Amino acid sequence: MAFDTQQIPSTSGRDSFEPRCVDLPTTPRTEVGTVLVTGASGYVGGRLVPELVTRGYRVRAMIRGNETGDLDSWPEVEIVVADALDPAALARALEGVSIAYYLIHSMVLGPREFARADLQSAHNFREAAQDAGVERIIYLGGLGAQAEDLSHHLDSRRQVAEELANGSVPCTIIRASIIIGSGSASFEIIKGLVDRLPLIPFPTWADNLGQPIGIRDVLKYLVGVLEVPLLGDRTFDIGGLEVLTYRQMMGELASILGKRTRFVPAPIRGTKMVAYAISLLTPVPAPISICLTDGLKSDTVCDNNAIQILVPFTPISYREALVRALSVAEQDCVATRWSDAYPPAHELSIKLPQLRRPPRYRAAYSRLSDRSASALFRAITRIGGHEGWFNANWMWRLRGAFDRAIFGVGTARGRRSARGLRIGDVIDFWRVEELQPDRRLLLRAEMRMPGRAWLEFDVKEEQGRRRLGITAHYATKSLFGNLYWRFFQPFHWYIFEHLLRQIEGRSQVFDDPTFDVRG
Repeated sequence: MAFDTQQIPSTSGRDSFEPRCVDLPTTPRTEVGTVLVTGASGYVGGRLVPELVTRGYRVRAMIRGNETGDLDSWPEVEIVVADALDPAALARALEGVSIAYYLIHSMVLGPREFARADLQSAHNFREAAQDAGVERIIYLGGLGAQAEDLSHHLDSRRQVAEELANGSVPCTIIRASIIIGSGSASFEIIKGLVDRLPLIPFPTWADNLGQPIGIRDVLKYLVGVLEVPLLGDRTFDIGGLEVLTYRQMMGELASILGKRTRFVPAPIRGTKMVAYAISLLTPVPAPISICLTDGLKSDTVCDNNAIQILVPFTPISYREALVRALSVAEQDCVATRWSDAYPPAHELSIKLPQLRRPPRYRAAYSRLSDRSASALFRAITRIGGHEGWFNANWMWRLRGAFDRAIFGVGTARGRRSARGLRIGDVIDFWRVEELQPDRRLLLRAEMRMPGRAWLEFDVKEEQGRRRLGITAHYATKSLFGNLYWRFFQPFHWYIFEHLLRQIEGRSQVFDDPTFDVRG
């Protein structure tokens, strides 16, 4: 190839993959050549890649940074680093590509910025695809009646579809309603509200209609349109079996969970205040919840059912989609999550080794332990999420609540998995930057602050014992940044010394030969 690619080593993550397209009635067309999946480290793209691989396709995955997520489980996949806003990088990524999936969106930028970025990205991609001789573009967009006064979010999806189709490369547009699956933003919003609120105020526009669809059916349609002969530009609507109001969607989940949830009418016309409240009550932060909530003002129901003839299968019901999503989350087997792509361009953030100068501030704490390195490290990797930070949880949550109040990520994001970590995973308001099993875990801060921060855990051998360490790194150039460090410095000893003790104490169970690693 004329560009750099990475062959990613296989890991055990592949063993847990269950293909969703095994009963797809279409026949694989492996002769089509290289298939590019953009947004491959995102929620849908990260699940589409293994589906294509298991059906025999030669897949190239396009990501913006070096954080490959679960893609490292698929050594057959070529990884190319490119940004859709960089035409030169796109040209390299599309070289030799036959079919290109366009799964890029900039919703994480928030309502003011995402539309402009999305349209520019689509324009760049269309031109690069034309120059590269791509045979077809497949785009996953959003439902919404063309005649309606669409929300900014849905109108942006419409404009992107038009831009991609405004060229010589045939474009297949798939328009979906609300996607329900473990780790999807829509599912986590619905579940978060039902879990937390016994009384849910509902504005009148929440009785608009939607046609929710399970993520497994979205994947089937995405693969199916690749495997059927299509001529020219085509647009298909996809949805589940039922047309429901958003109130009914939440009521169905409440019924499954055994919650006595009541809905009361609320005199609210706008969506921003509702979206902000949602961001405080659910794991999904304001920039995403504002875009999604704005979309509730429009009905999202299928007008065109032609795809059911070309790719004939029966979608699962909304209730089954909820049950499957809950089951996967309960088993801690969530493959991809909305947080994989939030905040925007996190893959491009400066890494600790990339700093020109070492961070100005550093605080290190450690203790010797007789526990094994493996046990200590297992305990380290359980921090955050529902488990909390083992000590002074109220302090972590208070900092997270303040961050969420000022439109930051907060601690409510939690974790994708309670048992395991991979590079790129989020842990509350941190992200895994480096992971060396039984040796080192480096977390990069993503909360709002006047500087850059990292939290490093390490385990080292020392005279037949293990030294368990925590180091906080903080880089800043501003006066406010210096004051910020000085303010929190007195709390470090209390937080980190107690955290070390808790990690050592909790590691005991991992040294127990009767411990079940699946627990």
